[in-house]
Amino acid sequence: MEYPYTRLRRLRKNGIIRSLVKETELTINHIVCPVFVKEMDEKKAEIPSMPGIYQFSLEGVLREIEEIVDLSIPAILLFGIPDKKDEYGSSAFDENGVIQKAVRRIKKLFGDELLVITDVCLCEYTSHGHCGIVKGETVDNDETLKVLSRVALSHVEAGSDMVAPSDMMDGRVRAIRDELDKNGYNHIPIMSYAAKYASSLYGPFRVAAESKPQFGDRSSYQMDFHNKREALTEIELDINEGADIVMVKPAIFYLDVISAARERFTVPIAAYSVSGEYLMVKEASRAGYIDYKKTVIELTTSIKRAGADILITYFAKDLAKWMKEGSL
Repeated sequence: MEYPYTRLRRLRKNGIIRSLVKETELTINHIVCPVFVKEMDEKKAEIPSMPGIYQFSLEGVLREIEEIVDLSIPAILLFGIPDKKDEYGSSAFDENGVIQKAVRRIKKLFGDELLVITDVCLCEYTSHGHCGIVKGETVDNDETLKVLSRVALSHVEAGSDMVAPSDMMDGRVRAIRDELDKNGYNHIPIMSYAAKYASSLYGPFRVAAESKPQFGDRSSYQMDFHNKREALTEIELDINEGADIVMVKPAIFYLDVISAARERFTVPIAAYSVSGEYLMVKEASRAGYIDYKKTVIELTTSIKRAGADILITYFAKDLAKWMKEGSL
């Protein structure tokens, strides 16, 4: 009987060898932690749809940021929930809005210890819950661009280190880039939600951000999940308009899109492991069907393996703790 000369198992026989030949490494340097800040009296409130994740008040968020910094997580993605909404989302660009106040306080206390990225969208701020200015029952693309540019500028004036437009309006990266450059902020990078799909996985987030559409859905501006070539076109357009980092969202259902983007483009690629991904793992592990830690590590590693440089994840703090323990 002949035996194979090539035995791949030789490089799997113990942990030291497996680490030596490991192809994909998940490190703290590439992790971004989403944070929800809300105008409210209580310091924090657990989000019913996302066990273990909280909305924080302007006071309470500082304690959360302190923990994030202590865990050596390098960046946060900040979402705001105002106490007042209107059809134009006017509190989104108010210099005394919830995000603007939060950014000023965070940067004052933590300075350059933490990269503060701010989500630029209108869905949390509009009474109708859509990501732009509504006329009739349609989101007006070009009118929305004017507002998004004001929102981005207000965030940067408050101290945001990077803006992340998530609205999926056509041309919004160029509009924001022009507005920032015109006001002397040509050094501020843009991370665009370039390929953001109209996904079923956003439900828990809409509870967290209090941003459920009051009519219809967002399929007329977010991407159709059947399409991959279109995603590459969206990404290329955003790069040409001035995006410094492009994002694919969600992550685990769209690993093929991440991989295709990595092969085609040289800019950094971010992937957002969204609320539905988080909740599925949480619920399955709580029911005892899967091992929480092993599943989180496997899931997040798969996103890096597909080609993502930056991982935005609600598992950020757990991952950071395991890394500090050396048990990742």
